[in-house]
Amino acid sequence: MSTKPNILFVMTDQQRWDALGSVSPWMETPNLDQLAAAGMQFTECVTTTPICVPARFTLATGLYPHNNGIWSNVNYEIPATTATWMKRVREAGYRTSLFGKTHLHPHQGDLRDREDLMHEIGIDDVDEIGGPRASAWVMSHMTARWEERGLLAAYREDFRERFANKPHVVRPSTLPREEYADVYVGQQAARYLTEYDRGEPWCCWVSFGGPHEPWDTPEPFASRYDPADMPAPVERPATKPGRPTGWLDHYMENSTPEFEPGDVEAMRANYAGNVTLIDDQIGAIFDVIKARGEWDNTAIVFTSDHGEMNGDWDLIYKMNFLDGALRVPLIVRIPGQSPGVCHSMAENGDAGATMVEIAGGEHAHRQFAKSLVDIVAGDTTAHRDNAISEFRGEFMIVDESWKAALNRDGECYLLFDRQTDPQETTNLAGLDDYHDVESQYRLAILERVAQSQLKAPIGS
Repeated sequence: MSTKPNILFVMTDQQRWDALGSVSPWMETPNLDQLAAAGMQFTECVTTTPICVPARFTLATGLYPHNNGIWSNVNYEIPATTATWMKRVREAGYRTSLFGKTHLHPHQGDLRDREDLMHEIGIDDVDEIGGPRASAWVMSHMTARWEERGLLAAYREDFRERFANKPHVVRPSTLPREEYADVYVGQQAARYLTEYDRGEPWCCWVSFGGPHEPWDTPEPFASRYDPADMPAPVERPATKPGRPTGWLDHYMENSTPEFEPGDVEAMRANYAGNVTLIDDQIGAIFDVIKARGEWDNTAIVFTSDHGEMNGDWDLIYKMNFLDGALRVPLIVRIPGQSPGVCHSMAENGDAGATMVEIAGGEHAHRQFAKSLVDIVAGDTTAHRDNAISEFRGEFMIVDESWKAALNRDGECYLLFDRQTDPQETTNLAGLDDYHDVESQYRLAILERVAQSQLKAPIGS
C-alpha cells in the first residue's frame, strides 16, 4: 500500500467567502468549521474569474484568461491534450475520481458521452452532473435517475416558470431532499470511497453544484434560517458623475432585479440553508474517511469557483469584482501540519498546484498557480503580495490595502480602500486625490500580466 496521503478536493459553486461558520458565526457549517480548525484557513482568497467556465478552466490548468482567451461563459470544450492538475496527480500514482460538476465542456446533450474526455484530462472514475440550471436540459447519471423516478418533468417545469417570471423566487425544489443534486453528489462520493479497494492512493474531487442559484433548497434546510435574522446586504452607493465606467456599471443598469419587500432576506436565508445542506454532505464524506481509518492520512482542499452577490449592491449572481462575487473560501489540511489562519492573498487556482505538490507530482507546463504547501507547513512569508482576477477583458488587482479594477480601456473604474472601507461602500475611482493610487495599481496589474505570459506552447 502507498504511504502517500489520499487527497479529497471539495469544491462548491458560487459560495461566498463569508458563508462559513468560521467566518460568520450565524452560519451553521460544523464540518467545514472542523476542517478549518484542523487545517489552514486562507481569509483573503479571490477567484481568478468571477464566473464559472473561465474560473474552472484556470483552476484545472493554472492559466489565466489572458493566457487562454476564455473570458466568460462560452461554449468551450477543454482539449484532451490540455495539461491539468488531474493529469499530474494521476501520473504521481493516484486513482482519480470526480463526482459533480466540472463545466470544462459545454452543458449540452448527455454528459455521459463525455466520459472519455474526462479520462483523457486526468480523471479515472467519473459521475459528472450539470449545474442546477443545466440539469433541466442536460442528461447525466443523475438526471436519468430523476427521469426513471418520475421527477425530471416537474424539475424542468419549475425551472421554466422561475426564469420566465421571477428568477430570484425562493421556494423549495420539486425534488425530494434525497434526490437533490447536492445530496446526490455527496452520497455518490461517499459510496465510492466506502467501496474503494485499490492499491493506489485515491484523489477524489467532489464538486457540488450548489449553492448556485436558484434559491430552491429543500426542506428541512429551506427553513433552517429565519429571514429576519439575516445580516443586511451591502447597500449600493451613489454613482459619482464623471468617473470612468466599466462592466459593473453596465450590469447594474441592465441586470438589477426588481426586489419586492422581503425578497433579499428570503434569498439570503435560503442560500445559507443550501450551504448547510452541502456541509451536511461533506460531513458524511468525512465520516466515511474516518471509518476507513484514513483521516490521518488524507489531505483535504476546499474552495469555490466564485461567490454570489445575494443582494449586495442590489445584485444577484456574480460577474463583477465586488467582494460578494470575488472572494471565496479556501481551506487546506495536510496530515502532520499544524492548523492556522493565513491572511496573505491567495487565488483559488492555487488549489490545483497545491494538490500536485501534495501528490509528489510536477507540472510539465508553464503555469501560474502557486502551491500553498509551504504556507501550510509554517512558512510565514507572504504567499502572494497581491491577487488578480479577470473578466470580459477587464482586470482587477487586490492586496491588503487596496482593490482596483480597470475597464477595457485601461481606466480605473473601481477603487476601494480596504482598510477604511472593508464593505466597499465608497468608490474612490476618478477622484483627484487618488490618481497616484490608481497609477500604482494600474502598473501592478501590468506587471502581473507581463510576468504571466506563456513562453512556449502548452504541453500535456
